Amino acid sequence: MLRSLYSGVSGLKVHQTRMDVIGNNISNVNTVGFKSSQVTFSDVLYQTSSAASGPDEKTGRAGVNAKQIGLGANFASVKTTMDSTGGSTRTDNPFDLMIEGDGFFIVNNGSSNYFTKAGSFTLDANGTLCTATGYNVMGWQVDSNDPTKIKADTVSPLHIMSAENMYSEPEATTAVHFEGNIDSADTDLAGSGRVTNFTFYDSLGQSYTVQMLVKQNTQADSLIKNEYAVSITDVLDSNGQSIFSTPEDDGNGNVTYGESSITEVTLGDYTFGVTSIDELTGKPVLDGETPILSFNASTGKMTSIGDEEGVKSLTFSINIGGEHPFRDINVDFSALTMFANSGKTTIEGSKGGLDNLGKGRTAGNMSGVSIDTAGKVYGVYDNGVSKLLGQVVVAKFANNSGLEAIGNSLFAESQNSGEFDGIGEEITMDGGKFNVGVLESSNVDLASEFTDMVVTQRGFQANSRIITVSDTLLEELINLKR
Repeated sequence: MLRSLYSGVSGLKVHQTRMDVIGNNISNVNTVGFKSSQVTFSDVLYQTSSAASGPDEKTGRAGVNAKQIGLGANFASVKTTMDSTGGSTRTDNPFDLMIEGDGFFIVNNGSSNYFTKAGSFTLDANGTLCTATGYNVMGWQVDSNDPTKIKADTVSPLHIMSAENMYSEPEATTAVHFEGNIDSADTDLAGSGRVTNFTFYDSLGQSYTVQMLVKQNTQADSLIKNEYAVSITDVLDSNGQSIFSTPEDDGNGNVTYGESSITEVTLGDYTFGVTSIDELTGKPVLDGETPILSFNASTGKMTSIGDEEGVKSLTFSINIGGEHPFRDINVDFSALTMFANSGKTTIEGSKGGLDNLGKGRTAGNMSGVSIDTAGKVYGVYDNGVSKLLGQVVVAKFANNSGLEAIGNSLFAESQNSGEFDGIGEEITMDGGKFNVGVLESSNVDLASEFTDMVVTQRGFQANSRIITVSDTLLEELINLKR
């Protein structure tokens, strides 16, 4: 009877433990990234009153099974259902991530790495990607030798909006191309000429405009108008001021203009030098031999510019001594045509070559951040640049259920989970991906939890009856003395 009492007590204890786990599961039904747990029981030691015996061939006696009496139930394990993914909750927050596939986010409290399925992230005052509880999100950094690639190395905090990432460096223009059509019947070409411009950036991101003039080559056959002189008339900065002149104040508020340190520019082998500066406006007068733009008189296609046949581009340079921000620019004229167009000439210069490369850009300020499905973080800048800033990676373990829950939706590695190598993996390695703007909900199944609650309640109730009946039997035994 004493054995039955203690068996009943052990049954009460294990069912109470199971109810504790069920209560924890239900209380976290809306916890982001929560993984539910399940309890398993095992029987305890047995008291053997008679050992088993085998058949005896000599006597013909059959074998006898052992006589064992169990001593109750025991708490065997709490298994976390790591392999069951919770539902998707859309947030549209660009820093909210859900893992679709295996793996855990890696976070760090400043000294140790921990792991979580809760991808609700934000930025701190230093621009570091972190959790709501202040743990840094860990990942890979950009390769210092190639800023377009990620270096798979020991994970470190992702300083997405650090000071150096808040802007994008400028880039000098290295190529320009002209498009459009020159109509030989355009009367302006034989007179004052047709003005056309192109803009470019220097290495500091400052914008400049080159003013050019296209005129009919007066030395060409007047009946075959297929050659045109191209000259540079001025180069203006972003304020519309010529780079060839500089303002001079006499101290009384009177401003006049004199020559700057830049006195000439070249287009291929052709030099255009300053001959005079208008003191009142700063407008320069440039002079020099002009390259000739030639077209095929029968097809209207551009054939060459300059002295060499077949050359269709020239290098524009600003000649200035010492260190300066100007870079040589390849100016491509090959896309120009000479077709009839009702006497109208339309020529337009654009930054970049015909392959759209070499445009250059101004310095840019960060206007946004995005994360792709592979976890790569990109900064978006107002100069049109998208710059790689880092990559969120995941940790994988041989036994996910062996991880130890430490609260705040965090797990720590244990001796039975396997070790984190400190580097992690790109989530796409096994076909997984990040779902951006989505969070993983709790994987608690309320229907199963309520069912387990009923079964646990009945189990507890039945074990309490064992104690009650055993007590009644003891009472009857005591009453024998009366």
